[in-house]
Amino acid sequence: MARYVVVGAGTIGTLVAEQLAARGERVTVVARRGRGPEVAGVESVAADAADERLVTRLATGADAIFNCANPAYHRWPSDWPPIASSLLSSAEASGAVLVTLGNLYVYGAPSSPMSPDSAARADFAKAHVRQRMWQDALAAHGAGRVRATEVRASDFIGPRANGVFGPRQIPRILAGRSCRVIGSLDQPHSWTYVDDVAQTLITCADTDIAWGRVWHVATNPARTQRQLIDDVAQVAGVGSVAASVIARRTLRIVGLVSPLVAELPTTLYQFTAPFVIDDTATRRGLGLAPTPWPIVLQRTVDAYRAVDRGDRAAPRGSRR
Repeated sequence: MARYVVVGAGTIGTLVAEQLAARGERVTVVARRGRGPEVAGVESVAADAADERLVTRLATGADAIFNCANPAYHRWPSDWPPIASSLLSSAEASGAVLVTLGNLYVYGAPSSPMSPDSAARADFAKAHVRQRMWQDALAAHGAGRVRATEVRASDFIGPRANGVFGPRQIPRILAGRSCRVIGSLDQPHSWTYVDDVAQTLITCADTDIAWGRVWHVATNPARTQRQLIDDVAQVAGVGSVAASVIARRTLRIVGLVSPLVAELPTTLYQFTAPFVIDDTATRRGLGLAPTPWPIVLQRTVDAYRAVDRGDRAAPRGSRR
């Protein structure tokens, strides 16, 4: 029986812990409020991930540390560096593999599908934070101080996923009501299924050829937001649903009182032009494939309907 430390009890951290527990592993979930999945084999600890000494103690004897933390979106530049430094040092001290959940910010506005070999050309604060995190981890790996890898995903889709497409649109679609999105309705966009993200993180922790490089989660072919809305509506059996785009002016106004919305214009390029992931290396190198799109849609619709019924076991939204 192996032992793992999962930092963060949001959508992906919870799924990683659940998948590991399902195969009989011991898991320690580290989160500020001490929350984690209530399943056999999982222990939850209330702790600050930036507390290097405590995380190191928890990671001693662990096979891997999963960095699934997610500081408040508008506080990344201040909150991420101490967390990343703590986890990197803890991995070095404990000997555990460090597996970090990343995103596609580092590449900036793409002119073609993004692969792990694409240049990190983004020039905004949040991207710089993510770039530096991987540069530091890769340097430590290259020096033989740690074993590190990073897994990058596009915007999440699925039960519990709370991103640009989820709790603000899916309940309205299931009710047959119109919904609004950011950017454009008609640009292709990659949507990564949350269970596939967790599976890829675990595979990279356990596979030595995965260490020392970046991997993209295997993801279904891109769908426009209009197609995604239609797909959900079709699976839900509610017929056609009207959709529209939130005006940029509206985003600016709302951003005056919402730090989260105020950050959206910086990354709006992801929804105004093609934003597509290239997962070829993951499929070939790790033998992973995405969960079929019809299954992703059905599970998502079923989960939201379970919440509507008041099913206490139903998955609920969590911040990415």
